[in-house]
Amino acid sequence: MKRLITGAAVACAMGGPLALLMSAGMAPNDLTPEEMLGKFLFFDTNLSTPAGQSCAACHDPSVGFTGPNSDINATTGVYPGAIHTRFGNRKPPAAAYAGDSPLLYFDADEEIFIGGIFWDGRATGWTLGDPLAEQAQGPFLNPLEQNNPSAMYVCLKVALSDYAYLYEEVYGEPVDFIFNVDLTYERLARAIAAYERSTEVNPYTSKYDYYLAGMVDLTDEEVWGLALFEDPDKGNCAACHPSQPGPNNEPPLFTDFSYDNLGVPKNPNNPFYRMPRRWNPDGRNWIDPGLGGFLANVPEYADFAEENWGKHKVPTLRNVDLRPHPDFVKAFGHNGFFLSLEEIVHFYNTRDVESWPDPEVPQNVNTDELGDLGLTPEEEAAIVAFMKTLSDGYELPR
Repeated sequence: MKRLITGAAVACAMGGPLALLMSAGMAPNDLTPEEMLGKFLFFDTNLSTPAGQSCAACHDPSVGFTGPNSDINATTGVYPGAIHTRFGNRKPPAAAYAGDSPLLYFDADEEIFIGGIFWDGRATGWTLGDPLAEQAQGPFLNPLEQNNPSAMYVCLKVALSDYAYLYEEVYGEPVDFIFNVDLTYERLARAIAAYERSTEVNPYTSKYDYYLAGMVDLTDEEVWGLALFEDPDKGNCAACHPSQPGPNNEPPLFTDFSYDNLGVPKNPNNPFYRMPRRWNPDGRNWIDPGLGGFLANVPEYADFAEENWGKHKVPTLRNVDLRPHPDFVKAFGHNGFFLSLEEIVHFYNTRDVESWPDPEVPQNVNTDELGDLGLTPEEEAAIVAFMKTLSDGYELPR
């Protein structure tokens, strides 16, 4: 049986990093040593070059492990890297509730791709057998994100950290940043993935979870919103965001891990358009190819690239409206084009019947399941009300 590390035990053993976590409202729950190691890695601001940017800079718990800066969400939607003049090309997806995404594969029956991590699925899981761990390896070495020069450099920083003892406790040997860097770097990624799969990141404590457990009632509007959400002739949201428990009573994850082109317009405020040609040779003409862009470089699947151009991973709707305060702005869509849950729901409902900007990628747009749903304003509001029940941290009535 794995030994659990409690907050009190770590507090006795640690100094600076723990204080940082606790000051951020993240005092540790009971975690295994591997999960605790992953947590320190996740929140360590020293693991970027220059220092200052942790994983949590783009995946903060206060907003469901996605972008935590209201001003950025309301303007660019895309976050700066450790070098603050550099930007990626998409908004941060949620890091929570991602651990069940399977290895990327082609479902021949449905003729769609399923699984992988990142908006474009490039963390396939084909190398490590775990898409979540492969995703964790990416940002550390991305010059537009944490900008470390090498995996060796990341491993060295961990070796010099005051939580390095946890690595040795988990893996039975000190951090090796010289002779077996690949294995060390893999272990760091697996530890982050273990933390991202922990109950601290995926607590299933929303009002909807308690409703499914028979512990609380939904309001009339929320019940109506759930019915519309699931009705294939109305909202049809559950077609891609399953809302009912699984066959073994597993809590719903509100994603089927597939990919779709929703017809989202270009976000004109995306700072990636202004990035130097070293990273964006197309400048203002850049188009986000999504899954298709990744598949084009995979010989086995290159023939599927064109039909998947512009498709992005279906995100979980858990914590979709989790915010630290009512005025906090969250961005929606892979590029952050939409600035409220109400706006994106209205887009799903009216994309093809109202005056919206053209889709960024006009081919492969899903016209079967959204675009002209015929929902009334009251029905849109009810669906939004239901989705607001998916935020973790709901306090049961006394």
